[in-house]
Amino acid sequence: MVKGREVRTARLGTAVVISGPSGVGKSTLLAALRRRHPALRFSISCTTRPPRRGETHGVHYYFLEPEEFERRLAEQAFVEHAAVFEHYYGTLKRELLDPVLAGEDVCLDIDVQGAMQIREALEREELLRRCCEFIFLAPPSLAELERRLRSRATDSAGQIALRLGKAREELAFWPRYDYLVINEVLERAVDELELLLEAFRRKTSRLPDGYFDEK
Repeated sequence: MVKGREVRTARLGTAVVISGPSGVGKSTLLAALRRRHPALRFSISCTTRPPRRGETHGVHYYFLEPEEFERRLAEQAFVEHAAVFEHYYGTLKRELLDPVLAGEDVCLDIDVQGAMQIREALEREELLRRCCEFIFLAPPSLAELERRLRSRATDSAGQIALRLGKAREELAFWPRYDYLVINEVLERAVDELELLLEAFRRKTSRLPDGYFDEK
C-alpha cells in the first residue's frame, strides 16, 4: 500500500502469439511451460474438417460446419483464418479477448501466416494492440532442425525436404516478432519463455487507468 493511494491489481491478461517451424519443439516447450504455469490458457482454433479419433469439440478444436464458419467469417468474428486444402481453420477473436479481459494469459500456437494476420489486426483493434505479444521459436541452425526432423523418423525424405523449405521461408519472418527464443537446450528455452511471461505480466499498457488512485 502506498500512503494516501490505493494500489489496484486488476490488469489485462496477455495474448502470447507463438510461431516456429515444424520440428523446432513448440509442443514440448509449451507443455513444459504450462507445467510451470498451469493457469496459462491455450487458444482453441476452429476448423471445418471432421474430428479425428480421440478429438473432442471444445477441447482440441471447435468443429464447425462450413456454413457456420463462413457466417462467422462474414461477421468478422475471426482474428485470423486460412483455407488449408478443402478445409477452413481460424481463431475466434473471443478466444483471445475473453481471457485477457478476465486478466488471464492465453497462448496461441500458430503458423507465420496466421501470426501476420493478427499483426495486421492490431491496427484495427486497440485491445489486441494492448494485449498481444509475438514470440518466434527458432532452432539453433537449419542443420540441427534437419537432424531433429530425421530423428523423429515420422516423415519421408521428400516430406523432410518440404518441411525444411518451409522452415527457410518462415525463418525469414523472425524480425517481425517481438521476441526470439532459440531452442538449443530445452530447459534454457523454457526458462526464457517463463521470464518473458513474467515480464508481460508487468507491462504498463495492461494496467488499468488510474492504477494508483487517490483514496
